[in-house]
Amino acid sequence: MAHLMVSATRKSSGKTTLTIGLSAALRRRGLVVQPFKKGPDYIDPLWLGVAAGRPCHNLDFHTQSPEEIRSAFALRMQGADLGLIEGNLALFDGMDIEGSDSNAALAILLQAPVVLVVDAEGMTRSIAPLLRGYESFDPAVRIAGLVLNNVAGARHEGRLRKVVEHYSGIPLLGVVCRDPQLRIEERHLGLVPSNEAKQAEAAVERIRGLVDDQVDLDRIIAIADSAPPVLEAGPAPQLFGRGGAVRIGIARDQSFGFYYPGDLEILASCGAELVPIDTLEDQALPEVDGLFLGGGFPESRMAELEANTALREAIRAFVEAGRPVYAECGGLMYLSRSLTWKDKRCKMVGAIPGDAVMHDRPQGRGYVRLRETGRSPWPAVPGQSAELAAHEFHYSRLENLAAGLVYAYEVLRGAGVDGHWDGIVYKNLLASYSHMRNVGGNHWAERFVAHVRACRRA
Repeated sequence: MAHLMVSATRKSSGKTTLTIGLSAALRRRGLVVQPFKKGPDYIDPLWLGVAAGRPCHNLDFHTQSPEEIRSAFALRMQGADLGLIEGNLALFDGMDIEGSDSNAALAILLQAPVVLVVDAEGMTRSIAPLLRGYESFDPAVRIAGLVLNNVAGARHEGRLRKVVEHYSGIPLLGVVCRDPQLRIEERHLGLVPSNEAKQAEAAVERIRGLVDDQVDLDRIIAIADSAPPVLEAGPAPQLFGRGGAVRIGIARDQSFGFYYPGDLEILASCGAELVPIDTLEDQALPEVDGLFLGGGFPESRMAELEANTALREAIRAFVEAGRPVYAECGGLMYLSRSLTWKDKRCKMVGAIPGDAVMHDRPQGRGYVRLRETGRSPWPAVPGQSAELAAHEFHYSRLENLAAGLVYAYEVLRGAGVDGHWDGIVYKNLLASYSHMRNVGGNHWAERFVAHVRACRRA
């Protein structure tokens, strides 16, 4: 179970690009690479999944217990030769001042050696105290290698190599020079099939070549091989069982594509056949028992979404008929009356009595804690806490909301719909800004399939 973590001394140091390049380069060598991303994220995992050829899975202290993280890691590593974990933020950053939710804590939990990425722009000898501080701050973290990024050229590289060799005991694994080809347009990856997927693969191939040329892959593999095995804690029990099969339409196109692979697997394991829907092209809904409209960037295609009147009306009729629908963030925006962005307003589905308005700054960002109000249309989980951990990231806000709306969640931490409530409930629709993840403390996927099955029987 060879594995390592790629982390950094600060945010935006190039660790995502490096991890993409490593995933693709090691895959080209014939290794089966399993990527992971720490924390809640959709876009970086989509890139890592393209590079590795396997879905990237998230490991998150906010939504998962340490035992669940170990179990999920061991499960996803089955059949893989090497695991690459990309950290978020910097190595020791987190919400807890003691670092219990940091990248370092995850590395310790999974006994993962760390490859540290340093953005060396404008630095020479000043890198020495930085590295010494990282080496000594937490002896339980094994920093096994160093990659210097954003290096100006051969002269800069030479000076940095001498400084690292003289002052630090961390092995230097590579020096990545500044190159515009290492920049990637991340926003729409995964929201489109075919044509833009090919562009993504071409971008990954460029990054792979540059990383392959500038990083010692043999030493990377040796570091990963030095990691001890992680024991699996065992699978979580399935709460609701399979029952009869149901068909759930899922929006997957240029506007919607933010779904956790593990959640989709759980939906399928509970008996749901996931039927893709293109909200831009499809003129009618397929024969489905429920709908799942995930996150994405509906504002980027809002004119086309408005133009597809037939599908908008079909979805509105589906909601009004009391058919089960679940929507998150972008899906919630699509179900609103209208969407406004850059002084342009487009009609949306109209199932939610409010207007989604885009702003220049995030209106909700980060970890969320919710308390269930008991008004959710989904079946309750016996013994499960009423408090749920989730996350949000949205630049839009619902305005002109009708009075007297029913909400599934009280917001304890975060923004939600209005700072106090999230999860609009209308008939059998549940729509929220919060992104859920089916983990030990939140069995949303199992509950939703059970709800869809119950609605079909009714």
